[in-house]
Amino acid sequence: MNRSIISTSAAPAAIGTYSQAVKVGNTIYLSGQIGLNPASMQMVDGIEAQIVQVFDNLKAVCEAGGASLNDIAKLNIFLTDLGHFALVNEIMARYFQQPYPARAAIGVASLPRAALVEMDGIVVVPA
Repeated sequence: MNRSIISTSAAPAAIGTYSQAVKVGNTIYLSGQIGLNPASMQMVDGIEAQIVQVFDNLKAVCEAGGASLNDIAKLNIFLTDLGHFALVNEIMARYFQQPYPARAAIGVASLPRAALVEMDGIVVVPA
């Protein structure tokens, strides 16, 4: 099986022992992205800015792998406050077109770097 690492400076560098994404065949496995600005590696302020930054980071990694956000088949969203669920939906609608990916939204106690939101996903690269 053909396995390759996807990396781009347009998304934050890994802050641990992982890759931004791994491509196996025509499937990309996206590592979790939090609201880090890739240029400064600092967390953006506030939940809305973090959600936007996470989608921008995911978009950059998808594009580095030859795909787009609309090629995401499964998206996982982790929130420290599920009260932000409606805001995630509102912002997600700016980035995705129907049909939307399968998705889970999970409430968690905490995330790396005190992030308020993290997302990962599985992408199927178009032939």
